[in-house]
Amino acid sequence: MYSTQVNGKRLRFGTSGLLYRSNKLMYDRETQTLWNQFTGEPAVGELAGQGIKLELLPVLVTTWGEWLKAHPDTTVLSIGTGLYPSYFYESEWDARSIYFNYRESPDTMFPVWQRSGALSTKGQVLGLHRNGQARAYPLQVLEEHPVINDSLAGEALVIVTTGAVGSRAYQRGDNRFLLEEGVSAADAGATILTDDSGRLWRVEEAALIQLDNPAERLPRLPSHTAYWFGWHGFYPDSDIYVAGE
Repeated sequence: MYSTQVNGKRLRFGTSGLLYRSNKLMYDRETQTLWNQFTGEPAVGELAGQGIKLELLPVLVTTWGEWLKAHPDTTVLSIGTGLYPSYFYESEWDARSIYFNYRESPDTMFPVWQRSGALSTKGQVLGLHRNGQARAYPLQVLEEHPVINDSLAGEALVIVTTGAVGSRAYQRGDNRFLLEEGVSAADAGATILTDDSGRLWRVEEAALIQLDNPAERLPRLPSHTAYWFGWHGFYPDSDIYVAGE
């Protein structure tokens, strides 16, 4: 997910129908420039070659149940747009959903020239890119380790996974975190971490919030949720996180 602000102006984006490295190219309606969806950079057109890059914003892939539990006042975008039939919006596990066959296939729809056998082609990863370095966190590892204290390119970070899915990355400063057990009723529905000094932190969308001093915050870091082939195609020098190392 990206901010659409470019040079002080808000651009309106659409899908071009074109692909680059099996990843779609967006276009903006104001200049007809094609944009790389994975990097947020203009690829071809009026804005290309100007050093422009869309601001990457944090996003979360989770279930409706998990999201609603944490955010009961959520509003929902209507699917009754008239543009697509309702079955296009079926759950990805439903055989009627538009990309069901693609998700079930172990290979890509179109050829991908740059591959790595370090993970399965369509293994899902959380990808972080910080200060010129990239790392992929396999979904299976995140599920087995709901709190991962790590460092990337000299920056200390923590990745928190809630429920069956849903991983968020945050700065962690000088702290190391563990998942807090037996939280109070006032924090029902929230995920609480404890640091190595015994302080409690609440997991929120924008930051980790220190409970005794809410002004103390550790900001969320933007990340990608992607198939391994997609992440490797744009970050071929990326390493892969291995638990315990």
